[in-house]
Amino acid sequence: MVDFLSPSDRSERMSRIRGKDTQPELALRKALHRMGFRYRLHEKKLPGKPDIVLPRYKVVVFVHGCFWHRHPGCKIATVPKSNTPFWLERFQHNVARDIRAVDELRALGWRVFVVWECELSSTAKTIATSERIAVLIRDSAESAT
Repeated sequence: MVDFLSPSDRSERMSRIRGKDTQPELALRKALHRMGFRYRLHEKKLPGKPDIVLPRYKVVVFVHGCFWHRHPGCKIATVPKSNTPFWLERFQHNVARDIRAVDELRALGWRVFVVWECELSSTAKTIATSERIAVLIRDSAESAT
């Protein structure tokens, strides 16, 4: 299938895709904040610059977009039909980087949670996901004491 956009239009459109402060990330942050959790954002000193860092609990949360980070079995994680080799290499690089960041954080003693974009696609899903994370965070805090 031929791309219906010119290369400059495609570049313009792709440049508008945000890397942080995305809608799913904002929804999860608001839900966690309402539950009383205080956190830091995009901590540059940690591997992978996690989206949400809860230093008190030694927990980090990555909010991954299903398309960019290749959520297994998700209908959002499609492969573009044009320039497929480029996209496959790009996705493979993203997944390898994600695995490396999680491994490095765990080696430093952090608990790592990955939340997928599709798990935050509605208010009900966001609430359920944030409650699940809250239970896991509190459980990890209790087991550490």
